[in-house]
Amino acid sequence: MIAEVIKLRDVHKAYGSVHALRGVTFTVHRGEIFGFLGPNGAGKTTTIRCLLDLIRPQRGIIRVFGLDPRRDGVAIRRRVGYLPGELRLDDNLTAEEHFELARQVRSRGVDWHYVQQLVERLDLDTKRPVRNLSRGNKQKVGLILALMHRPELLILDEPTTGLDPLMQREVLSILREAHKAGATVFFSSHVISEVEAIANRVGIIREGVVVEVAEPESLIRRALRRVHIRFREPVDLQRLAALPGVTPLRTEDARSVTVQVQGTMEGLLRTLAQMPVIDLDTERPSLEEVFVAYYAKETDKEGN
Repeated sequence: MIAEVIKLRDVHKAYGSVHALRGVTFTVHRGEIFGFLGPNGAGKTTTIRCLLDLIRPQRGIIRVFGLDPRRDGVAIRRRVGYLPGELRLDDNLTAEEHFELARQVRSRGVDWHYVQQLVERLDLDTKRPVRNLSRGNKQKVGLILALMHRPELLILDEPTTGLDPLMQREVLSILREAHKAGATVFFSSHVISEVEAIANRVGIIREGVVVEVAEPESLIRRALRRVHIRFREPVDLQRLAALPGVTPLRTEDARSVTVQVQGTMEGLLRTLAQMPVIDLDTERPSLEEVFVAYYAKETDKEGN
């Protein structure tokens, strides 16, 4: 049995003068959840389309189940559940009719009871024509189409797009269960927190280059947060600036400060527990800001 379900080596893809992929290299092992993390436009969707031979790279090696997508595309897709980033459905069909059509064309059996379970968990109205469904409900249809035949490999392009936070958590739970049942899961995202929540490993892509393949714990260690703090009375803000990983960003007065925290917030919270805090608010910078913070220096070194 092939240990590497997905393998890419030095894959390049250009659209005219635009280089979408510039030497993408990584592997996905059988039985893992692999998060493909990057901002919009980084090359995630192009990589996925190359995996399924929906588009073809100019050069590089791609293998799925040890097979070449160019020669064995049909055999590969038979074993894959795929959710595209730009989902296209027949507006005149209901969700139920989409599922029935998919069941008829699938060569491997579909457990209709499992389909009904997914419908209930995702709270989907299957009787309405797709044209009358919201973006989030259309996404649910696509998810069920990808999952319904219990494939060996799930390839999902931004699977939680358009879903509310509660439904996003339910989708991640469903993916964990599919993985526990034996599926390999490869999913793209631009949301650090959802990749941290379920992935065994993470491939980080920026501007068509995989800059790192890491364990989720390393993402947590390098996490960036902005923390807005207000105090009941003036305090010595230098106590915060002296903490490891804490950088002051903005100070309005001795009663209000915004800091950036790298890594865990444990040290900051211990110090704040001894201070007269009346309000605290945290936010995460965008993924692109995280990339700039952690990879800009490396890029500068390469340029020098």
